[in-house]
Amino acid sequence: CWLAFVRVTVSGRENIDSKVSYMFVANHQGAYDIFTVYGYLGHNFRWMMKQSLQKIPFVGWACRWAKQIFVDNSSPAATRRTMERAERLLSGGMSLVVFPEGARTWTGEMRPFKRGAYRLAVEFNLPVVPLTIDGAFKVLPRFKKLPVPGHIHLTIHKPILPSTDGHDLSRLMEESRSSIASVL
Repeated sequence: CWLAFVRVTVSGRENIDSKVSYMFVANHQGAYDIFTVYGYLGHNFRWMMKQSLQKIPFVGWACRWAKQIFVDNSSPAATRRTMERAERLLSGGMSLVVFPEGARTWTGEMRPFKRGAYRLAVEFNLPVVPLTIDGAFKVLPRFKKLPVPGHIHLTIHKPILPSTDGHDLSRLMEESRSSIASVL
């Protein structure tokens, strides 16, 4: 970010504890979302990403080497293996970061959220922390090749804690989407 003259400010760090595992869910405005989360979240995490990203030269190798989690939805057994791997990695404050939109936006507006991250949060009884990334679309939207200088603001919202009987999937999705949208 610094090399591209992109300033990043963060608010809400007090909302997370480094010893707790979370499911972080963030909107996906552009490629600089990834740099923003890596450089400024300040929490141990793994990415949960589409299986197809393994095919990108260097990126796929680097992500496999760093033990990121590739989602394989090719069969129920493959999905189960993905879930088991994620569960093994989530301990001692290791968290997951997911873009529930599934891909970067074309317009700057949030896309509909997919259920995968939320199903994991429900199954593992994890607090869900919405992250709002604002400004990344102006820096490098999906349809451009080079970034422009700008300002990105990362907001770390308060965790949405499971109730005594666990999470309600629909409520969890709506509440996290609403939190993210509240500061865009």
